[in-house]
Amino acid sequence: MLNSLKNIFISSASNKKDLSDLNELNLFCGMLVEAASIDGIIHKEEIEKIKTSLVEIFEENEENIKKTLEECLKKANQPNSIYFYTSKINKSFDEAKKINLLEVLWHIVLADGKIHDFESNLIRRLAGLLYISDVNCGNAKKNALNKIKKQ
Repeated sequence: MLNSLKNIFISSASNKKDLSDLNELNLFCGMLVEAASIDGIIHKEEIEKIKTSLVEIFEENEENIKKTLEECLKKANQPNSIYFYTSKINKSFDEAKKINLLEVLWHIVLADGKIHDFESNLIRRLAGLLYISDVNCGNAKKNALNKIKKQ
C-alpha cells in the first residue's frame, strides 16, 4: 500500500509546489493528526505510525516530517480544521489519492488496537466530505486491516 501511495505522490511531485497555502505533505499530515486526535488522545503509537507513513510516502527526511508533524499537532482539533483540510484536499488530490488517504487513516486509527466510535464516525464523515463512496471507504478499511494482519 505504501509503495502505491509513494508512486502516486512522486508522480505528482511537481504539483506540490503549486499549492499556495499548504503542500500535500501538510494536508496529508493534518488529516492524519485529526484522525488520531478524534478520540481525545493522540497515542504514541499513532504518532509513530504517522511519522513512518509520511517518511515512506513522501520520501522526506525525518527532520522535515517531524517539523510538519509538530505544526499539525499544534493545530489539532481547531474549529473547522476538518473542513479546511478536506476543501484543500478536494482541490489538489485525485480520487486515488483520496482513497489511499482513507486507507492510511484507517491504519492510524487502528494503530492503538481499537476502533473508537469517534474515529469510525470521523472516517465516514471524511469519506463523505471527500466524495468517496461507502464501497471505496469499506475497501480502504479492509485493505488496512489486511496489511495490519500481515505485519
